[in-house]
Amino acid sequence: MVFASSNDFETWMNTMPENFQKDIKRLKKVSEVLTKNPDPKVGQTPKEVIWTKNKAKLYRYQPAKVKTNKVPILMIYALINKPYILDLTPGNSLVEYLTNQGHDVYLLDWGTPGYEDRNMKLDDYVLDYIPRAVQKVLRKSGADEITLFGYCIGGTLTSMFAALHPDLPIRNIIFMTSPFDFSDAGLFTNWLDERYFNLDQMVDTLGNIPPETIDLGSKLLKPLVNYIGPYISLADRSDNEEFVKSWTLMQKWVGDGVPFPGEAYRQWIGEFYQKNKLIKDELYIRGQQVKLSNIKANILNIAAERDHIATPEQVKPLLDKVSSKDKTFKLMPTGHVSVVVGGTAVKKTYPTIDQWIKVHSN
Repeated sequence: MVFASSNDFETWMNTMPENFQKDIKRLKKVSEVLTKNPDPKVGQTPKEVIWTKNKAKLYRYQPAKVKTNKVPILMIYALINKPYILDLTPGNSLVEYLTNQGHDVYLLDWGTPGYEDRNMKLDDYVLDYIPRAVQKVLRKSGADEITLFGYCIGGTLTSMFAALHPDLPIRNIIFMTSPFDFSDAGLFTNWLDERYFNLDQMVDTLGNIPPETIDLGSKLLKPLVNYIGPYISLADRSDNEEFVKSWTLMQKWVGDGVPFPGEAYRQWIGEFYQKNKLIKDELYIRGQQVKLSNIKANILNIAAERDHIATPEQVKPLLDKVSSKDKTFKLMPTGHVSVVVGGTAVKKTYPTIDQWIKVHSN
């Protein structure tokens, strides 16, 4: 059917059943969201850069806001995607929430590695970057102790750092959906089996591992949900402006990956997924043995019920290894990402973290 003008189309539409009209409007909205709407703004909580090293930046959030809690928080993110998931949008930002509660919040943003960074190892992050960031936070805040917060791989790196620096004034550590035991990593265990997955050839060929490769692996864990589900949800709820806003923000973040430095990836897959060295005290960083039993700080270990990337079974075993007297395990009714963004995160995760820190910082 061909219409001479948009008015003719509207006239024809008005003759159609109401349900049909609603479906057409939804499809039109979906088309606009996918092709016309501008990228949403992310990471809007005010911040200042207080230190840089290579591509990495250390941020202090809401520097002008009065800090009522004396122990600063240093957030350490993963080596994949970008850390603004912790500060996604006003009203849906863990960073904003904590600073509004009077916490002095810092975040170590690893930046986007280039080909020249392909030889960077986990050793570099754990022994060169994190220690300097901790020193800068303590100096900037004037505090005597620090709270560390690690999300996903960032938490695994944090555990390695804390285990290798038992004498540093680390009062509290919060781990959020961070894997420690890789004896059963679900489908990843099968896919990354060294009998079938040629890790060395992949790293030697590519240098850095492209973000699309990492994203593909994560999405294939639940292909229908991850590839088709978002668009079905958008079509069903495109008349809900709040949902569309949240959907757009999440899709921006999911598609905003960063390369994984090749040598770090070789270690991450080879020594963690394939050999499970961390939990078995067999991991060495620049000749130093990483023993999780060296960790004595207060610990809040958070897992997510529906997490298929870092399952609760991979997260919880940390508590059996550390020497901490005060250690708590929390299982949230969320997934790997919805633990930090979305309605449940705002109502459950944020207050849980805030209250735990306040109790353990006096």
